[in-house]
Amino acid sequence: QVHLVESGGTSVQTGGSLRLSCVLSGDRIWQYTMGWFRQAPGKEREGVSAIDTDLSATYADSVKGRFTISKDDAKSTLYLQMDSLKPEDAAMYYCAAKSRLFRATLRPNEYNYWGQGTQVTVSS
Repeated sequence: QVHLVESGGTSVQTGGSLRLSCVLSGDRIWQYTMGWFRQAPGKEREGVSAIDTDLSATYADSVKGRFTISKDDAKSTLYLQMDSLKPEDAAMYYCAAKSRLFRATLRPNEYNYWGQGTQVTVSS
């Protein structure tokens, strides 16, 4: 059974940086296409970034140039480096996984496994 655990969320000031981590257990991370999603209060869950097993990445327009997704297979860990944070980036951030047979997308309903989330707060 695949299990995902996120960490690294905290409160930062506008313009600050943060790195989120997500550890996958129960299987080999290279078997999965991975993604980061976020959900703010009263809003739908949205895709932030996703990465294929060949390490090609996709980003939401709102985070391009500011966020970087990466993966360390040896540590079974997915990362999201977030720079130049804005108040609108504040949300619960989730990592998710789906079979590596499927390409990385930013559509939440295409992912099978989810973590519990880590909270990011950005103050002005």
